[in-house]
Amino acid sequence: MAQRLFSSSHLSHSSTSNHRHISLMSRNGLLLLVALHLLLGVSLPWKASPLFIFPNKSSSSSSYSSLTSNWRDYSLAQAAKFVAKDGTVIVCTVSSPFLLFLNNWLISVSRQKHQDKVLVIAEDYATLYKVNQKWPGHAVLIPPALNSRTEHKFGSQGFFKFTSRRPRHLLQLLELGYNVMYNDVDMVWLQDPFQYLEGSHDAYFTDDMTTIKPLNHSHDLPLPDRKGVTYICSCMIFLRPTNGAKLLMKKWIEELQAGSKAYEGNDQPAFNWALNKTYHQVDLYLLSQAAFPTGGLYFNNQTWAEETEGKHVIIHNNYIIGYDNKMKRFHDFGLWLVYDHAYESPLGKLE
Repeated sequence: MAQRLFSSSHLSHSSTSNHRHISLMSRNGLLLLVALHLLLGVSLPWKASPLFIFPNKSSSSSSYSSLTSNWRDYSLAQAAKFVAKDGTVIVCTVSSPFLLFLNNWLISVSRQKHQDKVLVIAEDYATLYKVNQKWPGHAVLIPPALNSRTEHKFGSQGFFKFTSRRPRHLLQLLELGYNVMYNDVDMVWLQDPFQYLEGSHDAYFTDDMTTIKPLNHSHDLPLPDRKGVTYICSCMIFLRPTNGAKLLMKKWIEELQAGSKAYEGNDQPAFNWALNKTYHQVDLYLLSQAAFPTGGLYFNNQTWAEETEGKHVIIHNNYIIGYDNKMKRFHDFGLWLVYDHAYESPLGKLE
């Protein structure tokens, strides 16, 4: 078909008096090129693509500077609409120093066929541009941007600024009508987590305690300890766009604002207070410990890990501090994927 389109009989027409060739710049020539595009399957970008959000977007390197300014105008609403599948968005927040961890997590998400609904909330412009250069439309930045050169260590002021904005992002997505799964990127998926989101509860979460629970443990919010607190992890959350889930996010924001000094360096205590204060108003669901273990249990209790092998769904690399330490532990347990499997990530290999 393509050969016939390029043959002289299709690029020109004859008459009794002359033989005129169709110019590619003429109206007929342009129509012919469009038809060729369609026949070869090389069509113009589809209307849902973020390329149509920014009509000046071009793939040429000469126009890259104009593209970066366009991505600055890309809104959370636009980004969520682009990535959402079946009304669901998978969200992570990432700063530039943790791009390798993002890629490691994305490889594991891709293996479960859920990468298309991932939205990276970039905390600095370097991350926004890098992700959208390689995977257009899957990163958005909600100002103000953080310092991209700073590694936000757990407990630091930078880490707190990084994580304390999380409930605002999640609330905005809920207000837009989406189901939202939030993950930290120091996680690895071993199975599809969505099959474990039983029922239609408002909020699903995991316990950060290392105390071993029975396999058939309760899915209610655990009772507070002697100090009156629970230890629910704020790093793996699934929310439905219900009034209950929105109330929980609003209370989390209120707790962060009211106790900003007490929570400085960690937003998780505020999340736990929010859970306890809205317990009777929100339909809560504690996920299976065997399926969603805390790092302090999975990595530090070999006997338990072996006894529950095959049940693990998402592994969280917490209970350890430091970028290099987290990377080494993932590597030691065969969960550092970026060196040998980067091609499985939608970002490919990151330099």
